[in-house]
Amino acid sequence: MPEALQVAASYSECRRVARAAASNFYAAFYLLPRAKRDSLCALYAFMRLVDDVSDAAGDLAGKQQGLARWRAALDATVAGDTSGHRILPAFADTLRRCAIPPRYLHDLISGAEMDLSVASYATFDRLREYCYRVAGSVGLTCIHVFGFRDPRAPDLAEKLGVAFQLTNILRDLTRDFEMGRVYLPQEDLERYGCRPAELAGKNLTPALVQLLQFEAERAWRYYEEGAALVPLIERDSRAALWALARTYSSLLARIQARGYDVLSSRVRLPATEKLGILVRARLGGWSENNVLKERTGDRRRAGGALLGRRAG
Repeated sequence: MPEALQVAASYSECRRVARAAASNFYAAFYLLPRAKRDSLCALYAFMRLVDDVSDAAGDLAGKQQGLARWRAALDATVAGDTSGHRILPAFADTLRRCAIPPRYLHDLISGAEMDLSVASYATFDRLREYCYRVAGSVGLTCIHVFGFRDPRAPDLAEKLGVAFQLTNILRDLTRDFEMGRVYLPQEDLERYGCRPAELAGKNLTPALVQLLQFEAERAWRYYEEGAALVPLIERDSRAALWALARTYSSLLARIQARGYDVLSSRVRLPATEKLGILVRARLGGWSENNVLKERTGDRRRAGGALLGRRAG
């Protein structure tokens, strides 16, 4: 197959993988120009397939080997060999056109490896390292697709990725515990007198509420700093990033509005709310001053003191 046709077919496969995941990220892709949308689909497909290895059923050795194969495929792709998987020609094309440093993808794979070997985190510093690897690295790859010149952008992209991951951690406490993982730092559990086993039950104790509120406030701080990224990327990408930040911060605001009850059922955003965010972004009803969802009980607008708004 001629190279151009091979790359086109590979992008088609990447779009299929991204569409099948039906994630918040994929929905926001449609706010981007076609070329940038396809590039994010290629990145997402690679990341999705890596993540699937660590979350799939199977023994530890098999998963470790699977991640090692993806790391080898990444190195081979950078060297010009894209024969390892159907997504790799498009992935290689995206890495080249967007000048994405491969180390970000190696960091992502390292994060997936941590999920195989690390069941808990003693300190937030250690958890933050994990959040960078599985989410901050994603933000760093995305801004190369979005386009940026301001030297502040990478640090802000990393912070926004960490905010997204901290939100996911709060939402999925019970499910992660069932998989043998406790992401809340042990130092925080001890500070509030909580035991990891409490995450498996339905009893939301006052101490656990205080702990989750503390973790949510930490996530809001990352959102407030990271939201400053929106005006620093190319104009044709801002609506998509706005929609992502608005969606994830809305999820955190919903957790807060439920009194931090993430034990009785998984917190989700209604489809109508997600659609409303996308429509608002598409029609231009967004600005640098409303990136984040307004918090329950907080009359300030999304973005807080940093941007004169508040999070959500």
